[in-house]
Amino acid sequence: MPVVTVEMWAGRTIEQKKQLVEGITSAMTKIGIPPEAVHIIIKDIPKYNWATGGKLASEESSET
Repeated sequence: MPVVTVEMWAGRTIEQKKQLVEGITSAMTKIGIPPEAVHIIIKDIPKYNWATGGKLASEESSET
């Protein structure tokens, strides 16, 4: 059973997350993995808990 972990900034809607997991599952089925065997964990990370280049993402421009 493959487990796919997605870490991304918080703020996506439930509909966006549904589209994401459908796409990931579709990609896995194309390589022969049954959809029921695909497990996906989404970790929503607040921008103030994510930093790049010594700066918090919450202090950067509004990139998503």
